Amino acid sequence: MRRIDAALDAFSRPSEGCPAALAEAMRYSLLAPGKRLRPTMVLLAAEACGGEIEAALPAACAVEMVHAYSLVHDDLPAMDDDDLRRGRPTCHVRFGEALAILAGDALLTLAFEVLAREIEPEALAGRCCLELARAAGAAALVGGQADDLAAEETGGDAAMLEAIHRRKTGAMFLVSLRLGGLCAGADNEQLAALDAYGKAIGLAFQIVDDLLDEGGDETAMGKRVQKDADRGKLTFPRLLGVDESRRRASSLVAGALAALRPFGSAAEGLEGLARYVLERNR
Repeated sequence: MRRIDAALDAFSRPSEGCPAALAEAMRYSLLAPGKRLRPTMVLLAAEACGGEIEAALPAACAVEMVHAYSLVHDDLPAMDDDDLRRGRPTCHVRFGEALAILAGDALLTLAFEVLAREIEPEALAGRCCLELARAAGAAALVGGQADDLAAEETGGDAAMLEAIHRRKTGAMFLVSLRLGGLCAGADNEQLAALDAYGKAIGLAFQIVDDLLDEGGDETAMGKRVQKDADRGKLTFPRLLGVDESRRRASSLVAGALAALRPFGSAAEGLEGLARYVLERNR
């Protein structure tokens, strides 16, 4: 965690010409205390594939930059309209809507600058940029958010909800693992195992997130709870019930652990992360 935070701090120092207020808003959102789950996945995937953590660190930071941008934009009044994130006022509450939008834009583009500049060789940097762009784009993260907003008006079923979150949460989990594997020189078999793990753990994370929104502690989570129900959003507890949601999350984590068998003891970190996803309280 400290290694990730230090790298994020270094990569987000303002370049010449960046307005001071914009830099402050970017760093406020990027460096806010958080779980750093996605960048940790990058590093643990690299470790599982026999790679060096340092080689994957720029990719880990790029993923967190995209995640931070998505939170800034998701929190806006036109989107999820949240006023608390990571235990602090959201970016638009602190800096105003216009600067928050620009901070999110700048974090998104900075992610690709870091990948292009820091990942070597150039062919690998290009592959990483392509993978992250697809995961963050209209068919994945952004498209999932669009359908999530639409579902507030039209409703939907469990299959639709799963499809939404496989693109929102799931796509970013999946690309985090793939970037770590690619930076470690993973072969096709290893990437396929990471994909299977990521698909399971991404959906499990979202189910647990919905359960925590239903009955979690606001102080522990650092954000408002029961807001999804208040907005009429589709959630797994709402569609499946609490007990079935918990059962499904447990089954998904078991599947994720099974997918790690080809890595043996090298995947201990990913195994621990899967158990954390199921047991977390924030």
